Amino acid sequence: MNIYKNLNWLAIAFVALLVGCASNGSINKTAPELTYKQQPYVIGIGDVLLVDVWRNPELSRQAIVRPDGFITMPLMGDVRSEGRTPSELASVVGSALKKVIKNPEVTISVTQPVSTAYQFRVRAMGQVNQPVSIAYVEGMTVMDLVLAAGGVSPFGAANRSVLNRLTEQGYKEYSIRVNDILESGDVKTNYILQPGDLITIPEKKIWRGEF
Repeated sequence: MNIYKNLNWLAIAFVALLVGCASNGSINKTAPELTYKQQPYVIGIGDVLLVDVWRNPELSRQAIVRPDGFITMPLMGDVRSEGRTPSELASVVGSALKKVIKNPEVTISVTQPVSTAYQFRVRAMGQVNQPVSIAYVEGMTVMDLVLAAGGVSPFGAANRSVLNRLTEQGYKEYSIRVNDILESGDVKTNYILQPGDLITIPEKKIWRGEF
């Protein structure tokens, strides 16, 4: 009877091993491709703009891009802003003001880029102490994001962490060894992040010998 019990346990362990080894997608062990290329900022709905008309303070103002994509300017009325870069919008405003001002010099700054609040973010989830979704900062690395999430929880299998990144071929998964980065100073997988990246730290599995 004990022999059958032992065989049953071996069969269960073998099936668990097969399930654990199976992946819902291939995980790359190579460095992830950096597909993000910095582009000129495009104004969106909700952005707060500072419109400065040189030597004309009465025409300079702060404006919020309305849900219809327009801002309101003196002597001009509504001006479409959504979908334009600050320099393109400055050129449009400057051209319109030429009717009333000689050689107007217009600069436009985005003081509060509200529209990109969720577009340019990176996220960490799973077995971290505090799942986070934070604004992307150029130069941010895997370690920066994990530390922002409060580090790995006691239940996290840090060396089986995965970086999910959107590429031209779709989403890809890349293996990252967070424990090696944090505990051993091995930074081979401390990859540079880009907007939209997601780090997932899985839970430890006893059958893997992870305690």
